[in-house]
Amino acid sequence: MNLKMSKWGPLLLAMTLTVGLFGGCAKQEVKETVAETAKETVVEATEDKAKEAASEVPDDYKLVLRLSHVFSPDEQLTKSMDAVAKSVLEKTNGAIEIQTFPQGQIATYKDGVEQVVRGADFISVEDPSYIGDYVPEFTALVGPMLYNSYDEYVELVRTQMVEDWKLKAEEKGIKILALDFVFGFRNVITDKVVKTPSDLKGVKLRTPGSQLFIETLTAMGASAQPLPWGETFSALEQGVIDGLEGSEFTNIGTKVYETGKKNVALTNHFLGTCGVYISIDVWNKIPEKYRDIVQEEFTKEANHMVELLKSQHADVVKELEGYGVVFNEVDKAAFTEATRSLYETLPGLSIDIYDQIQAQLKTIRGQ
Repeated sequence: MNLKMSKWGPLLLAMTLTVGLFGGCAKQEVKETVAETAKETVVEATEDKAKEAASEVPDDYKLVLRLSHVFSPDEQLTKSMDAVAKSVLEKTNGAIEIQTFPQGQIATYKDGVEQVVRGADFISVEDPSYIGDYVPEFTALVGPMLYNSYDEYVELVRTQMVEDWKLKAEEKGIKILALDFVFGFRNVITDKVVKTPSDLKGVKLRTPGSQLFIETLTAMGASAQPLPWGETFSALEQGVIDGLEGSEFTNIGTKVYETGKKNVALTNHFLGTCGVYISIDVWNKIPEKYRDIVQEEFTKEANHMVELLKSQHADVVKELEGYGVVFNEVDKAAFTEATRSLYETLPGLSIDIYDQIQAQLKTIRGQ
């Protein structure tokens, strides 16, 4: 018996150690699995509580946002902004109140965008070139001589390329709610026939204060005169400026034709459009269910405004002609050539950005 034990002892000892070893590992794995599962459960519970807390809105929640732009009460953009404000107030049961201020009553242009960047309870409605001061790609987005139709632009702003630019804007403190409140192609409005850049030599044209506008009108041959919109008509009457640039909708809505400037050169140098901007910090503090409503209403109204524009443009041109306004075609190639270098000379821009936009447009056009 002792002989047998001495014979099998080492083997039994080895088997015992092996079983113990694997048993210990199994127990350890079970412990680690249980611990990991518990950890994941805690994390999930924490996330659920955070989501639940975010979805909980106090009964007395109230936010008043001031929305500013330069358009007159008779222009469609003003009507569209008022429509958004009304819908948001109704659909949030009064929790989000957007107070609209047309015609530059409060901060506009660069000052308006600065309000957004500083985190004010403020919505700026401006040409995207004003965002270009923070993210240069947006200056290129509305650069001169780019688009052949409204739909091209609308489709372009929905590309991943532009979505990536929007993220850059958020890093600068700007949440972009829309880029496509389109109000028509901008043309040169004077009291003379303009067909080539040489025809604009010495002509003083009112322009917004955006560097893109100033540099573009200068490249087109004019003497750019940056002025607030509110000073434009008095400047025309006093002979401080010889004309301006704008869309047919602006012409009819503000009665530019009554100033005697009844020659419209169809330069189509810019597609007139406005974006809607709010502070990213202010935006993130708004309860999610209200953010969804605000975003949805701006998106819906921008689409509506484009459709109105397309359906009404021909009638607006006919009405202007009835007031004695004369339209003439221009040497588009000459103006395009005169302005192309701006994509290389304006701060922050490069011909690469221009080429990226052109590549997207070729795809959109099916070329």
